[in-house]
Amino acid sequence: MKTAFLKSGHLPTLISCFLYFDLSFAVWVLLGPLAVLIAPDLHLNAGEKGLMVAVPVLAGALLRFLNGILVGQWKPRNVGLVMQLVVIGGLLTAWLVGIHSLPQVLMLGVVLGVAGASFAIALPMVSYWYPPEHQGTALGLAGAGNSGTVFASLFAPLLAVALGWRNVLGLAALPLIAVFIVFAISAKNSPNCPPKKNMADYARLLKQTDSWWLMFFYAVSFGGFVGLSSFLPIYFHDQYKLSPVTAGYFTAACVFAGSFARPFGGYLADRIGGTRALSVVYATVAAILFVVSQSNLPAVATLAVFIVCMATLGMGNGAVFQLVPQRFVRDVGLMTGLVGMTGGIGGFYLAASLGYAKQFTGSYSFGFALFAAMAMAAWAGISTVRLRWRREASGLATVRI
Repeated sequence: MKTAFLKSGHLPTLISCFLYFDLSFAVWVLLGPLAVLIAPDLHLNAGEKGLMVAVPVLAGALLRFLNGILVGQWKPRNVGLVMQLVVIGGLLTAWLVGIHSLPQVLMLGVVLGVAGASFAIALPMVSYWYPPEHQGTALGLAGAGNSGTVFASLFAPLLAVALGWRNVLGLAALPLIAVFIVFAISAKNSPNCPPKKNMADYARLLKQTDSWWLMFFYAVSFGGFVGLSSFLPIYFHDQYKLSPVTAGYFTAACVFAGSFARPFGGYLADRIGGTRALSVVYATVAAILFVVSQSNLPAVATLAVFIVCMATLGMGNGAVFQLVPQRFVRDVGLMTGLVGMTGGIGGFYLAASLGYAKQFTGSYSFGFALFAAMAMAAWAGISTVRLRWRREASGLATVRI
């Protein structure tokens, strides 16, 4: 199986896209680990803190839609090179000019959203190289680049305490420059890249019910992952009075579990089917978040619960993207943009709702309970489409839906 997989695609492109995705995700959520230090300097309240970490997620979501269009017009490699330069330039500018107010940090959040939009570039680029029977594994490995959020949680608070959070913005540009060079040398467009697409193609996809189902499924799985990745440093600091560094370590443990469970989720979906895997994912996440919303666990117990939750969400991310190329084989780039956009919107909603729940109710419980309800709705949805999707895929012996 390993040999067949390695021979079936283009390994340098897979590695390059993983690195691009990994470092991009590190800077995408950078404001989350730094929020505990930024908030006192800029005099932000609980709602503004939630908004600060949510804006990069929303910007990344909307820009994924744009990148989906650009990938169809310019091909993935060219779009990836341009977007990496935008992020590098934005970070260096913020470092040189400085960040002194909420509007300025929100503008930086929009630039960091460009990094989050790398999803709509890296995943189609890998997908075009691999056949249907290896899509879950290939996209799971490429998508494991969301492990970059671990590095942000681990190192950003440490560096910020030692050097100041503004200097972290400049330092973050250095590894991005190295990855840009690797990507420029090693990443190649697949000969299987589809013809150019336009807005009419998006309109065509949006008329299909299955598009909306996949978008909703990812809004819950990836939205939960990235929303928690961004907000957990604030949550652990506010709820348990942990230091910025300790809150970062707690978050890193959760993100690590979610990131490295993603390839396993894709692999599992290849073996048992994406719909079956997602049924378990959504039921588990709903139960966990409901427990969190209704209880007052000690810090270590809460950490353990969130590790399981994030690992489950990571598996769900891999499973959703096993289904995308099965349902839309010639529109992977477009669907990646659409699905990725709604995933980011889900993350924006979760991070922002937790901040405002704290501000207006004095507790995070309401925000967690609402997202638990969304997970239950996703479980009902996957149960609704499962039999039809499996029936329509019954003629493809190598594919499990």
